[in-house]
Amino acid sequence: MSADQKNVRAGKAPKKESQPLIIAKTPAEEQRLKLERLMRNPDKAAPIPEKPKEWNPRAPPEFVRDVMGSSAGAGSGEFHVYRHLRRREYQRQDFLERLSDKQKMDEDYMDKLKENQKAADERTAKRRKKREKLKQKKLMAKKSKLESQKEGGEVSEEPSSSSSSEEEEREDDAEAPSFIMGRR
Repeated sequence: MSADQKNVRAGKAPKKESQPLIIAKTPAEEQRLKLERLMRNPDKAAPIPEKPKEWNPRAPPEFVRDVMGSSAGAGSGEFHVYRHLRRREYQRQDFLERLSDKQKMDEDYMDKLKENQKAADERTAKRRKKREKLKQKKLMAKKSKLESQKEGGEVSEEPSSSSSSEEEEREDDAEAPSFIMGRR
């Protein structure tokens, strides 16, 4: 029996082929090696790290055991305790300040979005009103034109009505643009 068959019988999986050890010399080469390793087995899920949690200061203690007094006989070790407490308190204040700044910036951004949306809605309404006005003007012009044609000659009423509906459709399709590039 061969050595592979003995390992299979003993319940052990056959060994993988050994890969040559390659040391990346540049970041690009390191990235290339990582991609090659991932692409060897595309069925295997790629490890995607989670976003790190935002740092929060340690909560202040509910009960302070070693309260520092204001007596003149403080030992030499008390200064270090004071220094650490002071540093922790400054970190906490900086964190709260950054948090309030971030919230203020978020509020300002949302206000700006609302203002922009309101301005866009106003512009849209103004343009819609202008389009409606133009449409009404065209309809009035058509009606007056048809009335003048009826007064002038009532001989061919049927063909003019069908041709006027076709003409109306063509005019609707070829509506004037609401703006022209390059003009103010």
